[in-house]
Amino acid sequence: MFDFHARLTPGPGAAEALLGALDEAGVERAAVCAGGVVGLDRLSVQIVDGGRSKALADNEGVRRACEASGGRLVPFFFADPYRDAAGYEAAAPRFRGLEISPAVHGFRLDDPRVDALVRIAARHRHPVYVVCLGRAGTRTEDLVVLAGRHPDVTFVSGHCGHTGLDAAGLSLVAPLPNIAVELSGCFTAVARLAVRRLGAHRVLFGTEHPLQHPSVEVAKLRALGLPPDELALVSFGNADRILENS
Repeated sequence: MFDFHARLTPGPGAAEALLGALDEAGVERAAVCAGGVVGLDRLSVQIVDGGRSKALADNEGVRRACEASGGRLVPFFFADPYRDAAGYEAAAPRFRGLEISPAVHGFRLDDPRVDALVRIAARHRHPVYVVCLGRAGTRTEDLVVLAGRHPDVTFVSGHCGHTGLDAAGLSLVAPLPNIAVELSGCFTAVARLAVRRLGAHRVLFGTEHPLQHPSVEVAKLRALGLPPDELALVSFGNADRILENS
């Protein structure tokens, strides 16, 4: 299994805790981004009301932990569009993907600075992971517009869209082949709809560790009852394909 979305919080022992949780759940590899940039109380408020964290993501710490993992952990760069374009450009060869988060950094997806980051991702063949929200400028429909401007970039809609119950969002992204969806945190019913509406080749297993234990998401994936060929794509093959050239 290949977890397309896990996080490493700053501090000692984080990588070991992640690897231990992956082992316990039977997950072989994980794409990893910096976590702990904003506390859960504040994040829950910003998701609803807006707001912006100026805390720095420990991208270099993520890169070092991934380098030491023997290939099990794959580093993503967590970028703030307001200030990280130059840093991402310089560091991009040492990373395999990009994450941007309106919930953490308080931007809109139609901000030109977001396009600047996506153009860097395109040059380095990085996928772009995004979690949409329910506010104007950050909705699934805004991701669709962004992806339409960058058809050569693979976008991944985290948690299958806003709140994990964004069934309508699946219909919005379906016509754009460069948008895949990632399953962590979404409801089982939405995960089934994702496979039905987008096809198994555009759906990715993820965990959102440490907010969610990997074994919970493994159980959800198994509960979908997918045929073996579709399960192989969702659990490993799609992540491996998307990241093989990054």
